[in-house]
Amino acid sequence: MTSPQSDPAPQPPQGHSHGHTHSHGPAAPVSRHLRKVIAAVLIPFATAVVVGLIAFWPGGAPDHERTGVGFDRQTQDGKVVQVVKVDCADVNAAQVPPTGDTSTPSGREAVNEQEGECAKATIEVTSGDDKGRKFVEVVQPDAPRQLKEGQGVVVAYAPDAPRDLQYSVTDVDRKIPMAVLAGIFALAVVLVGRMRGVMALVALAVSFGVLTLFILPAILKGSNPLVVAVIGASAIMLAALYLCHGVTARTSVAVVGTLISLLLIGLLGSLFIGWANLSGNTDDNTGLIHGLYPDIDMSGLLLAGVIIGSLGVLDDVTVTQTSAVWELHQADPRMGWKGLYRAGIRIGRDHIASVVNTLVLAYAGAALPLLLLFSIAQSSVGTVANSELIAEEIVRTLVGSIGLVASVPVTTVLAALVVSADRPGSGGAQAATAAPARAGRGRRRKTG
Repeated sequence: MTSPQSDPAPQPPQGHSHGHTHSHGPAAPVSRHLRKVIAAVLIPFATAVVVGLIAFWPGGAPDHERTGVGFDRQTQDGKVVQVVKVDCADVNAAQVPPTGDTSTPSGREAVNEQEGECAKATIEVTSGDDKGRKFVEVVQPDAPRQLKEGQGVVVAYAPDAPRDLQYSVTDVDRKIPMAVLAGIFALAVVLVGRMRGVMALVALAVSFGVLTLFILPAILKGSNPLVVAVIGASAIMLAALYLCHGVTARTSVAVVGTLISLLLIGLLGSLFIGWANLSGNTDDNTGLIHGLYPDIDMSGLLLAGVIIGSLGVLDDVTVTQTSAVWELHQADPRMGWKGLYRAGIRIGRDHIASVVNTLVLAYAGAALPLLLLFSIAQSSVGTVANSELIAEEIVRTLVGSIGLVASVPVTTVLAALVVSADRPGSGGAQAATAAPARAGRGRRRKTG
């Protein structure tokens, strides 16, 4: 980055430029008066967030008796110690349909189980009380997950089953590749972002901590999911923005813009989730949650997910818009708030166009297998959109997108008002930028 001394007369950025860089250097200080105004807004808000965290702190997830269904199973680590190929007819009790019909999936599967070559894997339990115990797992030839000798696996334990059937392979062990990928990600962030990258990783750890230590256990304890999500999202927002971008007026304006947008998303989400009669209980996982904790408000849980899911994109938009307005003001301190707003909103329109498309594609990508099933069934667009599974994603996408669109003008006008209201000669941004500009003009006259 070029310092003000080496480039005393920066050119104003083009109105339609678009970028995701959130800060272009140290923000010029604002006056003491503006700092007091911003503090008067944010200190009570931060205090309320801290009080909310204390009041709703769950102290850990509640205990429950395991059902042995889905994710609610006892699991241990295991290792494949031997794999032997055997005739499927020798290890399967499946019967080919009496008619010999193989036109159906079940018929074809039964034939494969009788005529194909299966894998007979010996698994050793490597953790827990039964460490060292071995059991046999038969893998069908058309199974999506094939086992290899030496492979790490996750085994499910069913204590009430007969001894020979207590253990079964439920998944493969992916800890090492996931850890390596996370390490590459952290290294890339630090190498490119340097100190800001380090602070971004710290903010990511704080966000994960708030999610796992506060939001999830508090919801399981029976607290209102919407209230918990608002408190948790606010804590994540404060920590992430100030850690990554510094305790400055610029960041504070982005915080206020993000907060207003989150409130709008919460109101719209609550209205349309209720109006569309979305229960939030649409698949096996949500059904299991409702079965284990029937007091949880599942529609409230859906709304909480909308708020938390929108937060990650919102802070990107609000910080970018605030930084753009600050840079425009430093480039031309004489520009009033209306001029700053018009220039900033032109940048924001480019941001909206790209981010909204990104959000829609992200949700579509997550629901791609489900959309494929609807395509196979040759369902009409109206039928697909009306199903609760897809309707949830549509409401989630559109409510989040409306919040994103609204965040651009809201944050831009806040930033324009704050930076243009700064008082010259009182340590504000205008005084900070005017001096280098005057010095630059003096140097140009000498060299000319």
